[in-house]
Amino acid sequence: MAKIGHFSSILPDRPARALRFPAAAPVTIAMATCNGAAYLGEQLDSLSGQTCPNWVLWVSDDGSTDATMALLRDFDRKVPVTLTTGPQRGAAANFLHLLNHRDLPDAPIALCDQDDVWLPHKLSRALSALARVPGDRPALYAAASIVTDAALRPLGRTRRPRLAPSFGNALVENLCSGHTLVLNRAALALVRRIGPVPGVRYHDWWLYQLVTGAGGTIILDDAAVALYRQHDGNAVGAHRGLRAACQRAQRLASGDWGRTIAAHANALSLVATSLTPAAQSTLLAYHSGLPPSGRDRMRGFRDLGLTRSTRSEATAVAFSAWCGWV
Repeated sequence: MAKIGHFSSILPDRPARALRFPAAAPVTIAMATCNGAAYLGEQLDSLSGQTCPNWVLWVSDDGSTDATMALLRDFDRKVPVTLTTGPQRGAAANFLHLLNHRDLPDAPIALCDQDDVWLPHKLSRALSALARVPGDRPALYAAASIVTDAALRPLGRTRRPRLAPSFGNALVENLCSGHTLVLNRAALALVRRIGPVPGVRYHDWWLYQLVTGAGGTIILDDAAVALYRQHDGNAVGAHRGLRAACQRAQRLASGDWGRTIAAHANALSLVATSLTPAAQSTLLAYHSGLPPSGRDRMRGFRDLGLTRSTRSEATAVAFSAWCGWV
């Protein structure tokens, strides 16, 4: 188990002192960091500006060698930071490591990237929306964001997908961008019950798949809750504009998209007992109930609801199924 502690307990020059926020805060902010000093300070400032002030911050750091730790130490002087060491296998593994940490509070949890800026109402909107879902039903909140350049100059806005969330859609597309995600307690319990699973490439896509597969609720908020910064170090980036479309086409042509879909489908098969019978049936049909290519495979994808949220990308899925790429 990775080392964990409040900064006051791992830095010898800091006196011990009580937490300013109660241990049973209504939401945990879970941040994954790795050499994020260039933009981390602005993100931390935006956490302090939340209209919902009652939260705790957990950070999993993947071996930062820049000023990330110094920024977190400075922030800890205002708000206690609970720190754990990440597995150093990429952002997805870092976030999932944090979500599965044995000491994580039993509370809703908001995922936090190191390079964005949250708008003040981010947490309050998410918690209000999740509160309307029965407590025993897994629920995942995601929202729109304002896409910006590295200097936070607005470039546009993410759009609400035309399709309703579903497990079939989740197998081939992620509608829930990680920088806006908030899980209720039941969704967090689902993730922790399943534990780390090999083959997961994108933590946010995986969470969308798990919650829909388990019959949970997906809340897509039209309101923008964050500034989604685009820069050279983005792990994925915004799914909009000509550049993003070209990147998706390149991933399709290279086979990377199909390999990612297959990897996640294989990972879901390992936890199929946690899925609904309908989701299990869809997954089984994807794995073994369809021909390897051709018109019947394309029709099978359509019948199973394995499609994406825009016409152009739905066409790409159908074409890829015909060719046997997915």
